[in-house]
Amino acid sequence: MIVRDIKINGVEKPVGFSVDKKVLSYKVDETESKKAISKKIVVSTNEDFSEIVFQKEGEEIKAKGTQLDFEVSPKTRYYCRVEIQGDKGDRAAGYTYFETGKMDEPWQGKWIAMDEKEQCHPIFRKKIKVEKPVKKARLYATGVGVFEAYVNGEKLGNEFLAPFNSHYETYLETLTFEVNNIKEGENELSFLLGKGWFLGEFGLEGTKENYGDRMAVIGELVLEYTDGQKDVIYTDDSFEYKASDIEESGIYYGETINRLLWSDETKNPWKKAIILENVEKNKGTENLAKNRLKDRNSPRLTCHEQMKVKEIITTKSGETVLDFGQNFAGLIKFNVDFEKGTKIVLDFGEILQDGDFYRENYREANSQFVYISGGKKETVEPHFTYFGYRYVRVTGWPREISKDDFVGEALYSEMTQTGFISTSNEKINQLISNTMWGLKSNFMDLPTDCPQRNERLGWTGDAQVFAPTACYHMDTRAFYNKFVTDLRGEQRFLDGGIPNYIPNIGHKDDCASVWGDVATFLPTTVYKMFGDISELERSYNLMKDWVDYIDRRDGKRGEKKYLFDFGFQFGDWLALDGATEESFKGSTEDAYIGSIYYYQSADMVAKAAKELGKEEDAKHYEKLAKKIKDAVLDEYVTANGRLAVDTQSSYIIALKFGIYRDRNRMIEQFKTRLKKDGYKIRCGFVGAPLLCTVLAENGMIQEAYDFLLNEAFPSWLYCVNLGATTVWERWNSVMPDGSMSKTGMNSLNHYSYGSVMEFVYAYAAGIRPLENGFEKAIIAPNPNARLPKIQCTYDSVSGKYVCNTEICADGKVVVDIEIPFECEAKVILPGYKEKEMELSAGKYHFEYIPENDLRKIFNESTPISKLVKNEKALQILQEKTPMIAGMAMGGNPEFENNGLAEFKYLSFLPIKKEDLEDVIAKISDINVVEK
Repeated sequence: MIVRDIKINGVEKPVGFSVDKKVLSYKVDETESKKAISKKIVVSTNEDFSEIVFQKEGEEIKAKGTQLDFEVSPKTRYYCRVEIQGDKGDRAAGYTYFETGKMDEPWQGKWIAMDEKEQCHPIFRKKIKVEKPVKKARLYATGVGVFEAYVNGEKLGNEFLAPFNSHYETYLETLTFEVNNIKEGENELSFLLGKGWFLGEFGLEGTKENYGDRMAVIGELVLEYTDGQKDVIYTDDSFEYKASDIEESGIYYGETINRLLWSDETKNPWKKAIILENVEKNKGTENLAKNRLKDRNSPRLTCHEQMKVKEIITTKSGETVLDFGQNFAGLIKFNVDFEKGTKIVLDFGEILQDGDFYRENYREANSQFVYISGGKKETVEPHFTYFGYRYVRVTGWPREISKDDFVGEALYSEMTQTGFISTSNEKINQLISNTMWGLKSNFMDLPTDCPQRNERLGWTGDAQVFAPTACYHMDTRAFYNKFVTDLRGEQRFLDGGIPNYIPNIGHKDDCASVWGDVATFLPTTVYKMFGDISELERSYNLMKDWVDYIDRRDGKRGEKKYLFDFGFQFGDWLALDGATEESFKGSTEDAYIGSIYYYQSADMVAKAAKELGKEEDAKHYEKLAKKIKDAVLDEYVTANGRLAVDTQSSYIIALKFGIYRDRNRMIEQFKTRLKKDGYKIRCGFVGAPLLCTVLAENGMIQEAYDFLLNEAFPSWLYCVNLGATTVWERWNSVMPDGSMSKTGMNSLNHYSYGSVMEFVYAYAAGIRPLENGFEKAIIAPNPNARLPKIQCTYDSVSGKYVCNTEICADGKVVVDIEIPFECEAKVILPGYKEKEMELSAGKYHFEYIPENDLRKIFNESTPISKLVKNEKALQILQEKTPMIAGMAMGGNPEFENNGLAEFKYLSFLPIKKEDLEDVIAKISDINVVEK
């Protein structure tokens, strides 16, 4: 038995993080025990646990999370031990720690800055003389726009872009650095500052100085000596500053490092730092108010994968381009030992066009890294920017380039990967990888839409639709905790509304459905996947205030209609059933979408209130949800159950959220719509993320696989076939000939359509929660003859679930299942003799011949367009019913979308009924899975 993955608030060994709540989670592995007979959590201020400050034991301890209900002190490390004994007698203990930051302790440090007349990227320093041995040293600091801290020339920590992309108008995160290189004698503490989101060009309008007009830093270095005494060195006018070698930087701009910028040091002397007084009262510094300084919520923002150059390309234009083989977001690092004045220019791109470097889809983002050598040997990487890229154009490299000269560094918020899927289809495996890299590229402290162009904003709609997939892929608890904090901050400026993106520079109030519904959908998803009720409690006002905001706006126009049919709406964004192929919106009525999401949000608030014991609230929002549902049904669904809005997305969201009078009739309408659309994706941002999941939930698993496995435009595999390594913004961001689409808005790293992975985890692999936090799960795999092997591990907050399924060539089904310690699962295997099984923790192996042959997927209703893609089926059609084969191959959608059964009633066609019956029988007997 081992106890592993112990986290505090979803973070491993957090130092300096906010501890408004303290939830400890853990996992147990490598045991034959099914249950614990004893569980205990012990917390001490000593590593040897000689001074215990808290302990808890018994059944209230849960792997998914246990509240540590005790008061903590600032600047203190707490050691945690989790002790477990299993029902087979085995025991184990696991250890972690967390360390508090300054909490609410007053700051001795002063905000310091350079003279306001100067324009540069400053570096501040102070010489420190240490006269006795240091036992422990911590630096508590923050800076704006972004900063790095150094002691004796060594950067503290391994993070970038601190204090990150926060809601600066309500709080500013402070960091705690462990300092391990203080020595007796002379030392130097220094800070390097850049512009970042706070000061630099940012937002859709590209404005600057959005949150302030000064680069500034505040810090306290606390030295604890071996004799027990302490010293605090804090920022004040004893610090001095000068301009650094960073000539320019910006999130969109990139960075220019010029080692010759101050080659004449007499022109760049050290000067006394300026103390910023009364920052809260002065325009331009009001966001630096000390009461806004808070211990961090942001997960660590660090570099992870080290990306190697796959190929060095000489383009048709004679340029040198590095191909890293993977689209990603992050930094680039290289070693130099060049003559003084050598200028290296790196430009970044996602795709080549006609054999040449291309970056027009970056729009106004300069996105360039320039380095001018000072003639010294060094390793170079940018400090205060990041890039989204696969390709790098290199200009000015003075020698022949080697693949080993450059390393790409994938930068994203620290999260543990929890979802692992591999299948028998390499294209699906690539799609899985693409969605994972889309997450990594865009989970940059907040969930951005894209990592490359002059946007990189926290679009709330993208975050909403992708959240279920994100929670399968990664342990996103801490990441979404921080995002909810920022959403709540923005909401306070909009009377309960939720902006379409954050940061919402200028407090725009054009709040739209689906996007704004992140306020309810995200906390609901996080609670379902991770089961932390304290997070649901923390998010409750965010949820409630969003629904109240819509309700109030509805009431302002007189008698309430209980419909969200007012204000700006995105509609079914980028759907393919719009007025033209270039339309931004699809044909699904805005008010219909808005009202259904209004209903679902109200229902989610009602359910959250019930979970939290807020009975009066629960009753209120249940009534509101019913009124909204009734209003939607009255407006859009006839008395006999026909939906008046006939689009793919209209049926998808109605079925997903239960807005119908007759479910079966709506399913039949949906099937008819899909047939009319040629079984091609026509839905956009609203419908596509839910498409396969809704099909699976409503008895159409074969259709779900049809869409997942389709390779023609529009489809998830269309981009895979064109070499994509991330998910695109549009279905046709790149045309079949490899040229960029002219439709505009063409990010090649947009995670939202990667939401299809929820279907793959929950319904194809078949692992989904039965209780919040996965203490109980459903394991109900749906392997398909076209995807006969699916291996899935989901390392849930309660432990590791495994479901590996294979349809063998002889028709046998093999399933291996693993259920974690102290968990249970309802298991439903396809075609198994026992329809349902309740299984406890352990490993299980099944081999069986299913009641229905899973190798056979064709029947009389299968569209002939699908049949002709199978070699055996096509041969049968050509031999027995050549006319039908010809119709299918001729591209006539009126015929190719019909099933064979429908040809029975086309009496004008010279097809014998007995031939048709023979064809149906033979095609129905085809085994799709072969050796």
